[in-house]
Amino acid sequence: MTPEETAAHLEAFLVRATGAASVRVSDLRRLTGGASRETWSCDATIDGALTPMILQHDTRGGPKQMARALEFALLRAAYDSGVPAPEPLFLGDDSLGGEFFLVRRAEGETLPRRLLRDDEWADARRILPAQLGAILAKVHEVPLDAPGIEALARPATGANPAAESLERHEQLYRSIALEPHPAFELAFRWLNTHVPADDGRLTLVHGDFRMGNVLFGPEGARLLLDWELAHAGDPAEVLAWISVRSWRFGGPLPVGGIGTREEFFAAYEAAGGATIDPERVRFWEIFGNLRWGIICLTQARTYLDGHSNSVELASIGRRTAETEWELLELVG
Repeated sequence: MTPEETAAHLEAFLVRATGAASVRVSDLRRLTGGASRETWSCDATIDGALTPMILQHDTRGGPKQMARALEFALLRAAYDSGVPAPEPLFLGDDSLGGEFFLVRRAEGETLPRRLLRDDEWADARRILPAQLGAILAKVHEVPLDAPGIEALARPATGANPAAESLERHEQLYRSIALEPHPAFELAFRWLNTHVPADDGRLTLVHGDFRMGNVLFGPEGARLLLDWELAHAGDPAEVLAWISVRSWRFGGPLPVGGIGTREEFFAAYEAAGGATIDPERVRFWEIFGNLRWGIICLTQARTYLDGHSNSVELASIGRRTAETEWELLELVG
């Protein structure tokens, strides 16, 4: 579908969704990034009122982590709970050739390398670690029984979230790996002997809480993006994910390359988060590095098996070497 055809279908959808007499979609342009779906920016003038929008659109046959209706409901629950999530506007239909939804567009930057290196972001670098701790505490307050999110993935009744997730990822790894990965085997061995006891806490886990998924400005964080990996689980899982080596983007500090664990954890607790057990978070950090390595293999298989011709998916498979090196450092 050409951009012109997409704009026309989007205008027709917005007429149906709003009952407006006139709708015009302008400045429709595809944004870079996003290996699993298309992201477009546009302006919609609805009965004379301009609304900046972001369109998240699945393509038929492409990989999908979460149904768009569920993700839309999750964004609503987070937004209504005071989390700086994108404001959900319209849940789409199949008129664009795949599921989609529209959220309100906010301006800002997302590229971690600019944050880490450019002088104009010096204040943001200083502020962000504490802001992110406070935002994560807010995420963990989102009610798991909010309307529309009943289908959110969660551990089986009575299951230990850490043990269940570890078992699931080991099964996935063994089903997709095309060659041996001794560092992964070592990590599985270590993790299986260090599974933390189930402490009974179950919260919303963003699933991809890291730099690159945070829209920021000079004043720091503006929005938390990309919720399609969200699930219910151990809150320590997401406390650790932001410190996975690949999400430091070459920065010298563990939390997103810009902050210490101590300031991040302190801000989380000060904002109402539960007291943090560092050893529990360490388990999840090691698991997170392994999980990212498995995700790299999964995305490469999507390309190798012919389900997508995305060169990005193919190249991500090469990043397993980064995770193998880090796992050897962590458990060797």
